[in-house]
Amino acid sequence: MKAARSIKGFTLLELMIVLFIVVLAVGAISINIANGNPASQIKAAARDMASALRYARGQALISRKRVWVSINLIDNSYRISDREKKFILPESIRLTLTLAENTVKNEEGRVVFYPDSSSSGGRIELEQGGFYQRIDINWINGNVTVVDE
Repeated sequence: MKAARSIKGFTLLELMIVLFIVVLAVGAISINIANGNPASQIKAAARDMASALRYARGQALISRKRVWVSINLIDNSYRISDREKKFILPESIRLTLTLAENTVKNEEGRVVFYPDSSSSGGRIELEQGGFYQRIDINWINGNVTVVDE
């Protein structure tokens, strides 16, 4: 008697190769979509900048000291007063500052957060390829809000 192998299917190796190819394809597509889309770039930049502003507000409340975020319009960067790291935005994004206090000097503006949860207030506008994001900083309570325009 002859034992016949009539079971057909895929080997584990074949399944792993196909799965690996699918993962590579999905990864390549998602990276290209996220990096190539101006709308997603500007939303990410606004979200990151708003996060830094909220962090500074929290630090002012915790430390009971003034904490500021310095925004440099020349090199598209921002920095938090108690941190050494400088965060750089893509060159294609244009920043506009409207601050409540006269704190813009040499193309650099500062949003100051105070220990009582208030702030110097203001507005930061980001523009890239026809897409806009606005960050509002309330001077009374220091709340930071990102608005799609």
